[in-house]
Amino acid sequence: MPKTQKDNLFDLVKSLTKSEKRQFKLYVGRLGVNEDAKFMTLFDIIEKISSYDEAEILKSGVIQKKQLSNLKAHLYKQILVSLRLNPSHQNIRIQIREQLDFATILYHKGLYNQSLRILDRAKMQALAHEEKNIAYEIIELEKVIESQYITRSISNRADELTVEAKNVSSLNVLTSKLSNLSLQLYGIFLKKGYVKNDEEYQVITQYFNARMPKFKMNDLGFREKLWLYKAYLWYSFLIQDFKSCYKYSLKWVDLFYEREEMIYLNPVFFLRGNQYLLEALFYIKDIDRFKESLERLENVVSQSQFPKSENINSLIFLHLYSHKINLHFMEGTFEEGLAIIPEVLAGIKENRGMIDEHHVMMFYYKIACLYFGCGRNKECITYLEKIISNKSLQMREDLLCFSRILNLVAHYEAGEDYHLDRLIRSTYKFLIKMEDLYQVQKEMIKFLRGLGDIYPHQLKGEFQKLYDTLLPLEEDPYERRSFLYLDILTWLESHITGRSIPEIIREKAGIEN
Repeated sequence: MPKTQKDNLFDLVKSLTKSEKRQFKLYVGRLGVNEDAKFMTLFDIIEKISSYDEAEILKSGVIQKKQLSNLKAHLYKQILVSLRLNPSHQNIRIQIREQLDFATILYHKGLYNQSLRILDRAKMQALAHEEKNIAYEIIELEKVIESQYITRSISNRADELTVEAKNVSSLNVLTSKLSNLSLQLYGIFLKKGYVKNDEEYQVITQYFNARMPKFKMNDLGFREKLWLYKAYLWYSFLIQDFKSCYKYSLKWVDLFYEREEMIYLNPVFFLRGNQYLLEALFYIKDIDRFKESLERLENVVSQSQFPKSENINSLIFLHLYSHKINLHFMEGTFEEGLAIIPEVLAGIKENRGMIDEHHVMMFYYKIACLYFGCGRNKECITYLEKIISNKSLQMREDLLCFSRILNLVAHYEAGEDYHLDRLIRSTYKFLIKMEDLYQVQKEMIKFLRGLGDIYPHQLKGEFQKLYDTLLPLEEDPYERRSFLYLDILTWLESHITGRSIPEIIREKAGIEN
């Protein structure tokens, strides 16, 4: 099957909404000469085709091959200019940047006084909205103009601007160090995953402490605190201290609720903070706070003033539905959770271009767990197969591992043990390629490999042995996360006691049946 050609211009055109396309055509039509311009012909062709095809573009006969590269570059730029002028993209950051551009033009025309007045207003706006990088640029231009525009107050202004520049610069440096640390910790997480022993814990802790910059909490503004909490959050995730994850994700989210205007200026950071807050509450199994936080998030994103775009809408879908499913896991309401599956599948289809393959597979794993929880093992296997058969998938190894283990368990539960031996062998081959297997994974494979030698009347005793082996690991700081992917203890308890998985989960959570 031939690979689909990727093209930046094609992706940009296809991302435009109807109103954005209409505005673009109005924008280029302002000058009569643009109405029949070749770049508009290119736009019309790209708008109609379903996948990027250069041969299809050239077939029109209007555009020659040697012109195509320049036309594409010109069209790309014109679309961006049009989008910049669109009211839906006119946030405070763009408005401040525009004022800086206006002031620069006035300065170059020698209208120093007018330029300084615009810069002063823009600077106040930038500082009020924590846009300190732009604020620093504004102060630097003010310094240039003041050095040429002689006034009687130049000595006072020089001191004032010098102090402002120093303060803003030091905060920008601090933010840079904190954001670097946060990004480095995230990179370690993606590469190596969670710490698996005391040695790794010591290495990460020393790494974190050595790179944490010195600061006074009272000097920090919104932006500096945001990156500080992000750095602590990623450190807490790496060392699997989920109570600290809750602490710092809550501080992150509360920053936005205390400065409501920041929610609308930085909606992606707001959504990410809530994602980590809900994830932490899921890990520590705090149902009441989880439900409260989820409901609060839903209320905010449903407000008419909350920013809307394809990217933001896809993030809202991703975070809300992921945690709606998690709530069913926490409450043991697997049967009720099945009703959400059509909405999830529709959302995946609608946001396919914005959600990466990893998160799509995460949804499939959660759907498989819903089916498993209410005993519909064949449907569970169907969704696990989507993950296992995806050869091009880039996912964390632990999720791929538990997809295979759950697949084995679901086949066993479904009574499809005629090819269980083959599945066990292929799963075992996959697992031995993994580095640093969790003890939980090792014990599960050992148990499943021995199933063929166990007589039916011995099963209950074998389930009990595995349960007794795994139970202490639930309290092990380096093993307990395994139980979040697959609640194997509840499954074992179900077989030992003859009660259903949902019933046991609700009892543990203190929920009346």
